[in-house]
Amino acid sequence: MCEYCGCQALETIDELTQEHEEVVRLISHLRPAHQAGSVARMAEVSREIARVLGPHTQVEEQGLFPALATDFPDRIAALEAEHRRIEAVLAEAADGATPEDPTWPDRLMEAMALLRDHILKEQDGVFPAALANLSTEEWEAVEAARVTAGSTLSRSAP
Repeated sequence: MCEYCGCQALETIDELTQEHEEVVRLISHLRPAHQAGSVARMAEVSREIARVLGPHTQVEEQGLFPALATDFPDRIAALEAEHRRIEAVLAEAADGATPEDPTWPDRLMEAMALLRDHILKEQDGVFPAALANLSTEEWEAVEAARVTAGSTLSRSAP
């Protein structure tokens, strides 16, 4: 992923990037499951993706996005709307359920294509913009959101 602007030198952005990389890795497990018609496996992977995205989204929406919303209101609103669309499809497999809706596997694959594009928008747009625009106090708010949210990768959940 992105390494050109130096934003990954910040621990907070590095963690968000690591979470993106984990999500992309998990998405790669969906295609073979989809091709094999294994809705149960797709549901299992979607729960793993949701587990990573839960705290990740909380950090973005409670820390990073508010700091950027004044300068980029339309872009931040669009990213938050994409979060809701992706979460809605993933939620159908929550709590160990295997969705019975025959359209769910294709909708999941569409949502994951959206998620991959969404990740690129954040990596190439949001993170460099944050590096250039956020004050020390705003970075502290982002870090406070991370402490509250926890992480499935490098920090324990609260």
